[in-house]
Amino acid sequence: MTDAIAALRREVCRLHAELPRHRLVAWTSGNLSARVPGEDLMVIKASGVSFDDLTPESIVVCDLQGTLVEGELTPSSDAATHGHVYAHMPDVGGVAHTHSAYATAWAARGEPIPCVLTAMADEFGGEIPIGPFALIGDEQIGRAIVQTLASHRSPAVLMRSHGVFTIGPGPLQAIKAAVMCEDVARTVHLARLLGEPIQLQEDEIDALYDRYQNVYGQR
Repeated sequence: MTDAIAALRREVCRLHAELPRHRLVAWTSGNLSARVPGEDLMVIKASGVSFDDLTPESIVVCDLQGTLVEGELTPSSDAATHGHVYAHMPDVGGVAHTHSAYATAWAARGEPIPCVLTAMADEFGGEIPIGPFALIGDEQIGRAIVQTLASHRSPAVLMRSHGVFTIGPGPLQAIKAAVMCEDVARTVHLARLLGEPIQLQEDEIDALYDRYQNVYGQR
């Protein structure tokens, strides 16, 4: 298990570079975590560490309450949020959090991103929902994420006045969802500057989602 955790810490450290590379974070904001398979543990970025300075030692091991189990640094202030998601969504293996500009602008308005693009139907299976406002530092945000996503196929949720949380079967898929969320948030924003975007119909969304999830790519 020690070797498995060490490998996971290296993977999560490496994947953090995708957040600034895709301009999803500023300074030290944002984070990524991964569930430790078969254990009630996760690995997550330490609080306030620069992305340029991240090492595997900066990725700490916590229990699902966000309490430090292994490592020398203080866990992310979002650790309890990530842990609550893992505790209540057993199929989730990775969680990402960003304050990416366009998606967070929708969150500031308290507005879901409507499904007006085939790329949204593919990846999110409908709109990207808005979750309620919740304070940072304990399980409040985690509870809101779980409750909001329970009625959506989306792997992304916009938390009002805060930012984006995304989930996936592993950390790479959670990062991908965060990248795609920002991409469609920008496109739909630009479309609304030109007029009212055309909403996709439910049967169209279902067909696109099924194709992308079950046919697209190498199988």
